[in-house]
Amino acid sequence: MAGLLVVIPTYNERESLADTVSRVRATVPEASVLVVDDASPDGTGPLADELAASDAAVHVLHRSSKNGLGAAYLAAFDWALDRGFDPIVQLDADGSHLPEQLPRLLDRLGPADAAGSADVVIGSRWVPGGSIQNWPRRRELLSRWGSAYARTMLGLPTRDATAGYRVFRADALRRLDLAGVHTRGYGFQVDMLWHAHDAGLQIAEVPVTFVERARGRSKMTTAIVLEAMVRVTGWGIQRRLARRSGAARVA
Repeated sequence: MAGLLVVIPTYNERESLADTVSRVRATVPEASVLVVDDASPDGTGPLADELAASDAAVHVLHRSSKNGLGAAYLAAFDWALDRGFDPIVQLDADGSHLPEQLPRLLDRLGPADAAGSADVVIGSRWVPGGSIQNWPRRRELLSRWGSAYARTMLGLPTRDATAGYRVFRADALRRLDLAGVHTRGYGFQVDMLWHAHDAGLQIAEVPVTFVERARGRSKMTTAIVLEAMVRVTGWGIQRRLARRSGAARVA
């Protein structure tokens, strides 16, 4: 078992899951799909099992409780690496990440041994050509501010630090200290990006359109974003203290 894997974490995504999986399989037929369900009370897990029963390329990882997006992805990465999948895609179940745009992320990843190839590709809202649809102005400003703050505090090279539409080479994930990624909520995306940057991985961004979900309820709140920014502040302070300590030792 090997090849491209698209990881779709779910919690109460019964209304949108089947459509998302169908679009992934239609757009990139060679892709396998792993649904990671955190014991959704709305029946998402049994629906995922039905999809897997009707398509051998669809797999399901059931988790016993809602432990956060980061924990779901880390479990999926372990599952994928154990089975030889490469590359590995992060994609939301709610339709906000358009499966039809996945080929442009894969094209930018390129062959592993080619000049200019990337280790991590981010589907970015905030680079030229990127866009959002149906977002209130307040949410756009909050997202832009969050990315800018993370870039400043952590010295990240990317415009969209909080984006969740990503592709990782398997080797890139192996080079990361995944055991050191402790964030389980919204801040997981920044945490992973920070680890990737510190590991010297080549990170690229391609423009995508982010579409506000048409069905179900968004799990994003201001409180969740602010909690993530508190974590980023702590990481940024640690980074600055470490740099000062290193400079002092050199002096």
